[in-house]
Amino acid sequence: MPEWLAVLVGGTLGGMGRLALGNLLGRRLGSHLPWGTLAVNISGALAMGLLAAALGLPGAPSVEVATNTAWALLGAGLLGGYTTVSSFSLQTLTLWQQGRATAAAGYVSATLLAGLAALALGVWLGGGLP
Repeated sequence: MPEWLAVLVGGTLGGMGRLALGNLLGRRLGSHLPWGTLAVNISGALAMGLLAAALGLPGAPSVEVATNTAWALLGAGLLGGYTTVSSFSLQTLTLWQQGRATAAAGYVSATLLAGLAALALGVWLGGGLP
């Protein structure tokens, strides 16, 4: 499969998954905080850790991995379409503009700390960390 097609297919599926999970959590937990985006970013970090471990690279992907069809489909495509840093940034700014500085700071902290922990867990579960 050409890399461009792998990214296209993966990105489409990732975007659909992000929308579905965001809508589900928004309906169940309410919209007072962006729970869907938080869940997507944390689960995306976990999945990225598992993928990195499966590809034998528990850190940032190398040039060799970046040209690999599996990376194009699952990393750049699926997880690139699934995770939502741009949405995260907009939602943080919105909380701040609403005068909810504590909520904005908590949201940033939770996203970064839980995302990093989930990534490390994914790498560990995938056998990439001792």
